[in-house]
Amino acid sequence: MALLVLSGVSKSFGGLKAVNNVSINIPPNKIFGLIGPNGSGKTTIVNLITGFLRPDSGDIFFKGERITGLKPYHIANRGLVRTFQLTRVFKQLTVIQNLMTALNSHRDIDQRKVFEVLAMIGLQGKENTLAQNLSYGEQKLLEIGRALMKNPDMLILDEPTSGISPTIVNRLSKTIIELKELGKTILIIEHNLRVISNVCDAVIVLNSGVKIAEGTFDEISTDQRVISAYIGE
Repeated sequence: MALLVLSGVSKSFGGLKAVNNVSINIPPNKIFGLIGPNGSGKTTIVNLITGFLRPDSGDIFFKGERITGLKPYHIANRGLVRTFQLTRVFKQLTVIQNLMTALNSHRDIDQRKVFEVLAMIGLQGKENTLAQNLSYGEQKLLEIGRALMKNPDMLILDEPTSGISPTIVNRLSKTIIELKELGKTILIIEHNLRVISNVCDAVIVLNSGVKIAEGTFDEISTDQRVISAYIGE
């Protein structure tokens, strides 16, 4: 059974149909990529899945339960957590304090879990560093770490490699693969096609709010519709 299901989901803003009758099925323990040109509806899809927007039509299901229209925190508490294109870390707090803000209360703190997450995101040894003193790429890793503190079943990463160094891109790619090995499901929205080809089991392609292709990276990269809309000759 699919972990996440979108069934005929649509969303308009004024006269613009940002997402048009999109259906997606993501099975558990897989890494899916979501790609397409700017304005294709990728972030709108993420906002619909995570409750920041409500669809005009269609339904969304997670772990077999309808989550359409639920508040973002209700969806997160069900095990579906996201990151954002722009980092939202608390820059005046240390790395470890940032991780702890993801917990519902300090009684939930498991020191072993904290250091496991630090190791996974490659920030061990920097737990007492203020977030403002991290590089932009390290702040993105920290935001992923905060999401992981909630022990989600599924993690949605919205353009995680945008604006970061190749070293951090490699670290992040390794982390994504490690998460799959731990049984997590990942949906990654990304323009870096090398990352998509390296980590994804399957790729969904949007253009002008419509799903135009789905398959392995090799399959979609030779699809003429995808070449014309996004990849180029």
